[in-house]
Amino acid sequence: MTPDGRGSRASLALSPELREALRRIARTEHLLVAMDFDGTMAPIVDRAQDARPLPRSAAAFAGLAVLPRTTTALISGRALASLREVASPPVDTLLIGSHGAEAWLGPGSTELSLEEDQKALLEEVRAELSDIVAQAPGTSLEYKPAGVVLHTRQARDDVAEDAVSAAKSVLQDRKGVFLKEGKRVLETSVVHASKGEGVAFLRQATGATAVLFAGDDVTDEDAFGRLEPGDVGVKIGLDFTQAQYRVEAPIHVAELLEALLQERSIAVAEEDPQAASG
Repeated sequence: MTPDGRGSRASLALSPELREALRRIARTEHLLVAMDFDGTMAPIVDRAQDARPLPRSAAAFAGLAVLPRTTTALISGRALASLREVASPPVDTLLIGSHGAEAWLGPGSTELSLEEDQKALLEEVRAELSDIVAQAPGTSLEYKPAGVVLHTRQARDDVAEDAVSAAKSVLQDRKGVFLKEGKRVLETSVVHASKGEGVAFLRQATGATAVLFAGDDVTDEDAFGRLEPGDVGVKIGLDFTQAQYRVEAPIHVAELLEALLQERSIAVAEEDPQAASG
């Protein structure tokens, strides 16, 4: 054990500033731990359906999910069905899918419903992107309730660039179609939403007094931008970010979540020993 009783495992991937931020946020009244999935809880893989959370990260996340006054959430670009399949989230974990267009807050949550004009527009988008993919080897489409994702991770760089450029040229000025470009993906949607709106929605829905959000992609910057004083934003990777802190890779997210679990458990025990012991 260390002198402060926090155990002997060194958080080598976490800066002293980040460790101190975790200690601080762990003592908030109601903590919301919101995590991106791909590239954060799980390493990026060539085939989206093969992604799985790293075991240590999943275990620490599950530990946080059962603590008093602590809510866990996944905020992903994936459709909710896909997110559930690959993430196997703890039963009480809240889910935001399709970059904020879908939300699950427990049994009875309302499913996403499109207007007739949105349905027609979505069919047009699917047709346009299908034509592009047919001419771009290595690219593929992922269908969501409110959009389509153009995946280019398995295509040659020049093919990927041409496919994304072609998609943008036919869709970026189309009324009612919203585009988001991420790492080797182009997201299209007929519903305007963002991970930032997802964070704000979950904060209000849970009554959280502080939020920790971690993510790796360009689309996660919307969420970092909606964090408030007292929150903690953690960028996964070395790209530009407006998050206050960062770790280098998904493998280090385990240290992040384990450190937060340890600090939150201590904070809960100090305030309510009976609740902490179950």
